[in-house]
Amino acid sequence: HIQEAASQRLTWNKPPKSVLVIKKIRDASLLQPFKELCVYLTEENNMIVYVEKKVLEDPAIANDENFGPVKKKFCTFREDYDDISNQIDFIICLGGDGTLLYASSLFQGSVPPVMAFHLGSLGFLTPFNFENFQSQVTQVIEGNAALVLRSRLKVKVVKEHREKTTVQNGIEENGVVSASLEKEVGKQIMQYQVLNEVVVDRGPSSYLSNVDVFLDGHLITTVQGDGVIVSTPTGSTAYAAAAGASMIHPNVPAIMITPICPHSLSFRPIVVPAGVELKIMLSPDARNTAWVSFDGRKRQEICHGDSISITTSCYPLPSICFRDPVSDWFESLAECLHWNVRKKQNNFAVEEEE
Repeated sequence: HIQEAASQRLTWNKPPKSVLVIKKIRDASLLQPFKELCVYLTEENNMIVYVEKKVLEDPAIANDENFGPVKKKFCTFREDYDDISNQIDFIICLGGDGTLLYASSLFQGSVPPVMAFHLGSLGFLTPFNFENFQSQVTQVIEGNAALVLRSRLKVKVVKEHREKTTVQNGIEENGVVSASLEKEVGKQIMQYQVLNEVVVDRGPSSYLSNVDVFLDGHLITTVQGDGVIVSTPTGSTAYAAAAGASMIHPNVPAIMITPICPHSLSFRPIVVPAGVELKIMLSPDARNTAWVSFDGRKRQEICHGDSISITTSCYPLPSICFRDPVSDWFESLAECLHWNVRKKQNNFAVEEEE
């Protein structure tokens, strides 16, 4: 079901009890906000706090004796090993836009509401400032907040099975971690939920990328250039914007197709309905293979006979707004991307009559 472009409100059927706190790794400036938030959640709100195990391995946290009693109350997990998808009521992100993308990757099905604090470098997707975090978190716990449902892409990668690989705990022999892995006779199928974009590029090859793009089974074009970006409206302000695409509000149900440095002056980015299915394959006469990544992760090679199927997921990411979906988006355009910033034109001087 594709959500209509309307403002959504956060409502709880019952008070939230568990919260996942995601902190940007290797950033010393986030240690103090992280500690303050966790103390507030555990002691003031009596909530169950989930934290990734590698966050607590930071020496500044591990060696802090004052933080020890709070740390003992945490529930920990490891990415790709522990499934916490049915145990989290809502998520709090501390960092930049990358923390929100990481939160999305942890939930391959339904995603809890996400509250993102701007403590990173860009912060286009993180509307909250940390100064008044107590009152803002309390409002969310009480269910007093607007939501924007950020659509995600459901991506299926089908590869011809060329060599034997054993899969243990979701990790192959070559070290590649798979989000969801199934085995068929002669084929390897992987599925991903993507918040920003799927990028198909030429990788290390010096030749042009040469891939065919199908829409609902019909060949619509062949991309000859550095590659192609298939993005959500949320991803339209990321890599796609840098490649010359329009910026689309996240409430608009759509998929964007943006070429990367196409070898054609007439190849403009296009927007297609959210309900279609795209399929990308190497052209039969392509000189080289292609490479694909999903929100900048899980990068892998695509060879002849492999395919990438993309459609809008039925599991969007509910992002909690600071004000409302429209105000937050235009404020991010102005503050982060300096959209339409220029010196104003002078008006005509009015001569006084004698």
